[in-house]
Amino acid sequence: MIYMQVEELTKSVGDRMLFQDVTFGVNEGDKIGIVAKNGTGKSTMLRIIAGLDSADSGTVTTRTGIRTVLLEQEPTFPDGATVATACPELTGHPDRALLFERLLGQMGLDVHKGDAVTNLSGGQRKRLAIARAIASEPDLLILDEPTNHLDIPVIEWLEGYLRRSRMTLLMVTHDRYFLDRVCNTILEMDRTHVYMHNGNYDYYLRRRAERIEAMGAELAKVRNTLRREQDWMSRQPQARGGKDKGRKDRFYDLKERSRIDLREKTLDLKGNSTYIGSKIFVADHISKRYGDKVILDDFNYVFARYDKVGIVGPNGVGKSTLIKMLQGIVAPDSGHFDVGETVRFGYYSQDGIAFDRNKKVIDAISEVADEIEMTDGTRVSASQFLSHFLFPVPDQQKYIHTLSGGELCRLHLATVLMRRPNFLILDEPTNDLDLVTLGVLEEYLADFKGCCLIVSHDRFFLDNIVEHLFVMEGNGTVRDFAGNYTEYREWQALQQSRDAADTPKAAPAGRKDRTDRPVRLSFKEKRELEQLTADIDTLTAERAALEALFNSGEVVADIADKARRYEEVKNLLDEKEMRWLELSEKDG
Repeated sequence: MIYMQVEELTKSVGDRMLFQDVTFGVNEGDKIGIVAKNGTGKSTMLRIIAGLDSADSGTVTTRTGIRTVLLEQEPTFPDGATVATACPELTGHPDRALLFERLLGQMGLDVHKGDAVTNLSGGQRKRLAIARAIASEPDLLILDEPTNHLDIPVIEWLEGYLRRSRMTLLMVTHDRYFLDRVCNTILEMDRTHVYMHNGNYDYYLRRRAERIEAMGAELAKVRNTLRREQDWMSRQPQARGGKDKGRKDRFYDLKERSRIDLREKTLDLKGNSTYIGSKIFVADHISKRYGDKVILDDFNYVFARYDKVGIVGPNGVGKSTLIKMLQGIVAPDSGHFDVGETVRFGYYSQDGIAFDRNKKVIDAISEVADEIEMTDGTRVSASQFLSHFLFPVPDQQKYIHTLSGGELCRLHLATVLMRRPNFLILDEPTNDLDLVTLGVLEEYLADFKGCCLIVSHDRFFLDNIVEHLFVMEGNGTVRDFAGNYTEYREWQALQQSRDAADTPKAAPAGRKDRTDRPVRLSFKEKRELEQLTADIDTLTAERAALEALFNSGEVVADIADKARRYEEVKNLLDEKEMRWLELSEKDG
């Protein structure tokens, strides 16, 4: 069943075209991931589809009765809201309110109902907004960068929940594992075209490469034909008319088609670091706490040349505090750091840097240096350096307050790398960067001739870059794990399996202790889950048939009976879907 149809949607800002003639449909059960470069208006398009913004032209047609909810990148709440009053749309719906509370618990949001939303961290507000969106029980859930501000355990929970859920999804995300594991369709916005790929992200990458190769071959044919037609055109007398008009029209059409530029405009992050000596960095018996909260307890580590280390752990465990201590921004309570003389830090903060937003892009770089020395000894101007970060000369004249989130990230990255650091400390560097830019950054870091310390919730990014992890487990404990994030999760699963196998099956008194046993579905519950799945499919089809009948305009003799049955079906679906969620979560 079609939920939504987008037809020839076009949007521009000033003289800048965001997207043009975008057309696609969303069917019931679709899980669509939208992929496009920064600056192509992905967030704007989601807001238009959700009815919160308007297009220059085109239409968005939503099926009657379809409930659509948008989770924005930076969610908003009512003024003065507390956790208890943050979701007024759930008032009068006790089942939804119960689901909301259950979701908060599953995401580990340990807050009180009276806590003010303004006092929550960014990650806590994001989890609150996710619970609000899901508990609203939308037919179509629209997600704009849902994993931003979330730690990895919550991302993995959300990934599993959405994968199992029957909700229809339309999302923008740069998290490649999330895309690959949740979405069954990838919608690519490329220039003014939209391409739909029925499959996950890995399948999309293969098909995209094939398409670009085919387009390149076609473009070569067009340009060869154009050269022949250009010779013909140059030989024609100016007064030559009528019968050659068709060929002339084809010539101009070929000329227009030949102007397509298939080259990828990506960051040019050439090696730009200084030499780093053999003595790098020593953390010697470092301890730090804030009141009762222990961040580090007797932490020791000796950095080796070219170390690439990832830092992971739940939000609030102290990851950002650790990297600030390494740089001397925050002082330890005890212990000391010994930094080598050749070490030059480059710090990319998730909070960005304090740009004067009323200045131009070129001024932000020129104030640091008019010329930048590259690794090969050559010097480039601030303007030339900016061009490596996808800021052509016209864009360098933009005011900083007009930049998108991705453009601000690129500008921040430029200010970090222009100083030629040899020890990069990156705190959530993947937020707001598009997938192409992420790939370029990964290649740069893989070849970087220095040390890297990376805090990130992007599991794909960590797997591609880091060689070992600092796993901050809480209460000051830091585990040094040799391997990337996926290898760590595999090791962790193995340890949990061994621990479960070693757990006694009976309590010392001879009775079974239910709290020590892993929770699994009984045979009866498994049969119930199977039956619920079949019942939900049947009821969903009946609801769709009734909605189609109501929307058809036909005269129905027993309309009152149909209306009563429709309400019964909706209530049954709510009840069965709630029970299905309980059992599926228990099943893992």
